[in-house]
Amino acid sequence: MLQLNTFPRHELILHPTSITKLNRISAMLGGPNIYVKRDDTNFLGGGGSKLRKLEFYLGAAKQAGCDTIIAMGAMQSNHARLSAAAALSAGFDCEIILGRKVPRDDSDYLHNGNLLLDRVMGVIIHEADASSDLMVLALERKAELEAQGRKVYIVPFGGSCALGSLGYVYCALEIAAQEQNMGVNFDSIVLANGSSGTHAGLLAGCELAGSTAKVIAYNVLKPIADTLPVTRQITQEIFDLLQSEKLVDDSRIYLDDSYLGADYGIPTDDMREAVRLMAHEEGLFLDPVYSGKAFAGLVADIKLGKFAGQKNVLFMMTGGAPGLYAYQSEF
Repeated sequence: MLQLNTFPRHELILHPTSITKLNRISAMLGGPNIYVKRDDTNFLGGGGSKLRKLEFYLGAAKQAGCDTIIAMGAMQSNHARLSAAAALSAGFDCEIILGRKVPRDDSDYLHNGNLLLDRVMGVIIHEADASSDLMVLALERKAELEAQGRKVYIVPFGGSCALGSLGYVYCALEIAAQEQNMGVNFDSIVLANGSSGTHAGLLAGCELAGSTAKVIAYNVLKPIADTLPVTRQITQEIFDLLQSEKLVDDSRIYLDDSYLGADYGIPTDDMREAVRLMAHEEGLFLDPVYSGKAFAGLVADIKLGKFAGQKNVLFMMTGGAPGLYAYQSEF
């Protein structure tokens, strides 16, 4: 099997992100000890989990001799923001394609939050309507730039394919080392599943590390019927990319779309309550699109007894707090 260092990687995360216990919320809920993995604290671009994926994309782009990065996402995309920050810091030019995936046209959503930071960074922003295929637009723009003599690398939507998801295989190994150092074993690792890459990387990484932890994801983009095959596919592609003989075990793919709400990026009462709970009790800020809905699911399911018998649970704080400014009218 290939090792992770086989693949070119542009280092963006200089040290393991911390794991800390939510003392007040754990005591309040009376269930397992809840810990958080602070991937929101990565220093570049305002912080966030996508930097783990971007290390491998930028490594590949450098190896290919590219000079321009194109990334894509929704209007308030954390991924696009971090792609821009990472690309610029590594010496690339960067353009981002943002689709109107969320039916909001208020001033905060269109001008604040991640979009404000994108504009401050000075990247070229292309806006597209909800029906547009962002990858098609990216390929068209790539052709235009390469006709001008540029060499372009396209980072996929959400950074979610096997190569980028190696960042979360690495994270799973990082968590395993931290468990040993802390003397704590996590019964479950809990996160949001959007475009499935983070979930798939953790699944594959835990399997390769021999971890018995359940990797439980709360859907925030699409329902299980759409998310399960994508998560399965990316996980298997990770095994194949690493030349592992492992096969995906569907019984290890835990998904829950009960807290998705009406659609991606549409606030729910449970999300608002979870964001306020984390801020009030622990002084930490969840984003309203991903971690807010996932943490709402975790809190509700602990109350329902679904984590009964578990001693320690790790929640992945993946970042995105700038999105709170785009959704300030919801709070």
